Amino acid sequence: RRTRKAPQRLETIVGFGSNPGRLVMKFFAPPKLPERPPVVVVHHGCGQTPESLDAASGFSRLAREKGFVVVYPEQSKSNNPHGCFNWFRPSSVARDRGELLSVRQMIEHAGKRYGVDRKRVFVVGLSAGGAMTAVLVATYPDLFAGAAIVAGMPVGAAREAMSALRAMRAGAPTPAEGWGSRIVGISPERRSWPSISIWHGTADSVVNPKNANASVDQWLEAMNINRESSHIQKKAWGELHSWRTAHGSSVTFYSVADLAHGTHTITASVTD
Repeated sequence: RRTRKAPQRLETIVGFGSNPGRLVMKFFAPPKLPERPPVVVVHHGCGQTPESLDAASGFSRLAREKGFVVVYPEQSKSNNPHGCFNWFRPSSVARDRGELLSVRQMIEHAGKRYGVDRKRVFVVGLSAGGAMTAVLVATYPDLFAGAAIVAGMPVGAAREAMSALRAMRAGAPTPAEGWGSRIVGISPERRSWPSISIWHGTADSVVNPKNANASVDQWLEAMNINRESSHIQKKAWGELHSWRTAHGSSVTFYSVADLAHGTHTITASVTD
């Protein structure tokens, strides 16, 4: 195992790439790492910072326990005055452009610096960060082993800020061609996908829980899975719905009873 000096806070990396999306890269690496460690990319929500999300979710603590690197992309106020990732803006989430390319460059930088296991790259995000997570996986499915979308939005739910706000509050309207088409249209040659975990609280008043069901439909359709084939487990905290593909990937939906818009379930979503 390689031993490194333990950072006292998240480290800011300058010069990780051309950074067309003008994002800030922050990361945490524990003092002891295994050879070829995994990496987890964590996207914050609106009004958050990597530091506030790390304090709420405990990812740096978990990284010390489990031995992985955490990459925290950070939105700048010059890009979005509310600190939201621009998941709804086509120019920000086009392949090899904008914020998407900036995040990919962060992953490449971490991979070179720490020699991470490229088959164990995971991504998770909350709210606008969850929506960004979904777009990243739809665009670069080869990069990721799994993703967790927490209180997020389906890919293609909006194309500008006002429609994004309406979709968040009321639920995004289903496209005539179905939600899965929005993913297949981005990566039409793709035949298999990373495992997807969707988390949403039934009492979320910021992002309507209807969007979680739309996200479930989206990934099931993209993976050609019949929604009726789900395995449903009743839990003390709510319901767990799960599906599996012929390729071994899975789609899971954690519907958490009475949970509002929050972060305290986010760490569990990649460790369960």
